[in-house]
Amino acid sequence: MFRRPRALQLPMTNNTKPAQSSGTFRIGGDLEVNRLGYGTMQLTGPGVWGPPKDHDEAIRVLRRSVELGVNFFDTAESYGPYVAEELLKEALHPYADDVLIATKSGLTRTAPNVWPPLGRPEFLRQGAEMSLRRLGLERIDLFQLHRIDPKVPLADQVGELKALQDEGKIRYIGLSEVSIDEVKAAQEIAEIVTVQNLYNLQHRDAEALLDWSEEQGIGFIPWFPLATGGLTGADSPLSDIAERKNATPAQIALAWLLKRSPVMLPIPGTSSVAHLEDNLQGATIELTDEEFAELSKLGS
Repeated sequence: MFRRPRALQLPMTNNTKPAQSSGTFRIGGDLEVNRLGYGTMQLTGPGVWGPPKDHDEAIRVLRRSVELGVNFFDTAESYGPYVAEELLKEALHPYADDVLIATKSGLTRTAPNVWPPLGRPEFLRQGAEMSLRRLGLERIDLFQLHRIDPKVPLADQVGELKALQDEGKIRYIGLSEVSIDEVKAAQEIAEIVTVQNLYNLQHRDAEALLDWSEEQGIGFIPWFPLATGGLTGADSPLSDIAERKNATPAQIALAWLLKRSPVMLPIPGTSSVAHLEDNLQGATIELTDEEFAELSKLGS
């Protein structure tokens, strides 16, 4: 299904709720979120396995996110597994009316850092049913296929999500780590409103998918938007421009993503309130076209 890109609400600088300065995007055409969100993967233990090292800090991070204007949270049953979803419910339930939680199914967990894909329809259905329970929701606003399982026909995987949608258990469907052709194939079965691929200043293999998504009005969720810290260290290639802008490298990296496309929905994750507060100020950084071009050369 092809649709025109949706208009972006122009951001206004807001240091009290900085995520509001990122502008907004309407997922599916009607679910408006602030574009700078929060990803929950880093709330879990090492290897995205088990509970967080500091449970109370994890709860503080989630609650502080909302205070700072975040209303788009990305999670998955495989984070922990189950841990991130449970933390979201503990910290934020009952959810504010404008909070949108996106979750995923399609990966199993057998050990830390091990993620075998499983796209059998009965597994995806179980994933949705259990996520509803863990999150305390009657309907999941955005349910994403975490990976396309090459051993299962795509029509069976997306078809099951479409069945769940028809039953009112999920509202919109997204895909993760996909090509343009895969999204087009999925669109023959159901409406796809978001894609989530690896993308940041250093890793831009999904450039064509991003441009195509913008043309279609599909939300683009870049995972590892800070290159897992590769853009934020003491030797960051962003240090010079960050110093000139009186900002941190993380803020510059996120400001670049937000300027790159109006359909971009970065979800930087952290287990620290201090890092969270630093990251979200990236929404208040305004890059000139010249600064954007200078940064873009770093990953070319």
